[in-house]
Amino acid sequence: MKQISQTLNRKDAERRIPQVRIAIDRELTLLHKALIKKDDKTIHRCKQKLEVLRREMLLLEI
Repeated sequence: MKQISQTLNRKDAERRIPQVRIAIDRELTLLHKALIKKDDKTIHRCKQKLEVLRREMLLLEI
């Protein structure tokens, strides 16, 4: 039973990784635009979201 659970979790992770990469790319694009505009509020929000996405990616890749 434990192996089935691990296999399902692995397949979920395999599907989620591309989604997280797209989300990271999107946030990096927004961050770049915010840096150009010097929009501190958006810069802070993007950095926070990127930190969450980075942690999720690390967990998925383990």
